[in-house]
Amino acid sequence: MDSKEFREFGKAAIDFIADYMDTIRERDVLPSVSPGYLFDLLPKEIPEAPEKWQNILSDINTTIMPGLTHWQSPNMHAYYPTATSFPSIVGEMLSSGFGVIGFSWICSPACTELEVVVMDWLAKFLNLPSEFLHSSEGPGGGVIQGSASESVLVAVLAAREQAVKRIQTEHPDLSESEIRGRLMAYSGDQSNSCIEKACVLSAVPYRLLPAGDDLVLHGEALRQAVEEDKAKGLFPIICIATVGTTGTCAYDDVQGLGQVCKEENIWLHVDAAYAGAAFALPEYNELLRGLELVDSLNFNLHKFLLVNFDCCAMWLRDANQVSDSFNVDRIYLKHKYEGKSQVPDYRHWQISLGRRFRALKVWITFRSIGAEGLRAHVRKHIALAEQFEKFVLNDKRFEIVAKRALGLVCFRLRGDNSLTTSLLDRLMDRKKVYLIQAKYKDTHFLRFVVCGYNAEEKDVDFAWKEIKEQAELVLGSNKENKSIEPLKEHAVKNDVGQITEKIALLLSSDCEKLQ
Repeated sequence: MDSKEFREFGKAAIDFIADYMDTIRERDVLPSVSPGYLFDLLPKEIPEAPEKWQNILSDINTTIMPGLTHWQSPNMHAYYPTATSFPSIVGEMLSSGFGVIGFSWICSPACTELEVVVMDWLAKFLNLPSEFLHSSEGPGGGVIQGSASESVLVAVLAAREQAVKRIQTEHPDLSESEIRGRLMAYSGDQSNSCIEKACVLSAVPYRLLPAGDDLVLHGEALRQAVEEDKAKGLFPIICIATVGTTGTCAYDDVQGLGQVCKEENIWLHVDAAYAGAAFALPEYNELLRGLELVDSLNFNLHKFLLVNFDCCAMWLRDANQVSDSFNVDRIYLKHKYEGKSQVPDYRHWQISLGRRFRALKVWITFRSIGAEGLRAHVRKHIALAEQFEKFVLNDKRFEIVAKRALGLVCFRLRGDNSLTTSLLDRLMDRKKVYLIQAKYKDTHFLRFVVCGYNAEEKDVDFAWKEIKEQAELVLGSNKENKSIEPLKEHAVKNDVGQITEKIALLLSSDCEKLQ
């Protein structure tokens, strides 16, 4: 493909994407295919000869599109948002075109320096403590990771290595292997699964501490667990708090947890993948409490700030603790500007060596939308969730399970869990809206999250209408089943009664009455 064909293909692809976004409401949010559908539609081997781009684009429409779950649909209400915007898409295209692998400053100075700039922009936008800025006098700063999973893993690994060094000094009688075998990490039982995975990958045992009745992990629970483990000879090294838990978007008690971590010399990481966007809103200032005690923090731009996946911001109070833990220098990675400037070599801040030019799409998006536009987008999601919450509260057949948080409403049908499960099954079969089920203790509920591209009030109206109609069918079916059971029982009793009477007549040889 030469540049002429590239221009043609690229322009056609842009039109294809624009048309897709313009018509996305017309599509069922869930696909109607079965596992393995694509295997029968595509060749078993790479084509020997080049194919025309027109045919490839056509096949995307006929083979790929039917198998898509439409995450950008305004009828997508599952999980959490995975954002996109036209400026971000353009930034992704330009980044792909440049093909930068920016693991060090010399590999592409603009890649590194633009990331430093946008991470400071974002830290200020979110009202984070100044210690997290590159421009502060301290060793803190921000980096763009791929996902919250990567950020949490980096935090756990860094906390592990720093703790091992410190404990070796404090306990010279213990070998390194003995120390590593006695480490312990903590999080809440409402936290994301990525925290468990990070501990597994880093070979650090962990405890998921029970949240309170308010679904929040409090400092008292951490303090008790730490005291128990220290009495067993274990070494607590890190606590991962969550601001915006996966199930209900609860906010852990960062301030209380931070006090315990400060006293016990425990690394405190905050996973604010979704709810971190609220840091930018003055009306949510209370969520900032305790951040001055935090060692590291992550927030997904690809959830709330209109930057497409993957793009997770991570900040470190002392970036040296991470770079010292991960620093592996080969001769081919060195350059003459290393260590002589204020800009980092980001390869020391992450798992992989190579890294994409993600800062470009962030920079383009922020400039195209502006800070006020970003705040307005977050507030719009909150307002739409409030609209849905009112629908639920005004229908006595439903109940709210947890306090609404940002764009998430947790609700269920009153009564047995099977009613809520049946409702979800009907919704999934129809494929008009997409929700998922969650569970707290023994209570099953549905999560309605405002997601999708350019969601509007009419989309919430549509979702509620669909939910309400399917709920009527579930409750009607349940009522019918309950009314049938007594009739069956009555019929059985009548049959048994008639048989018993006939047996009695036979035994009494009253054949005339038997006939």
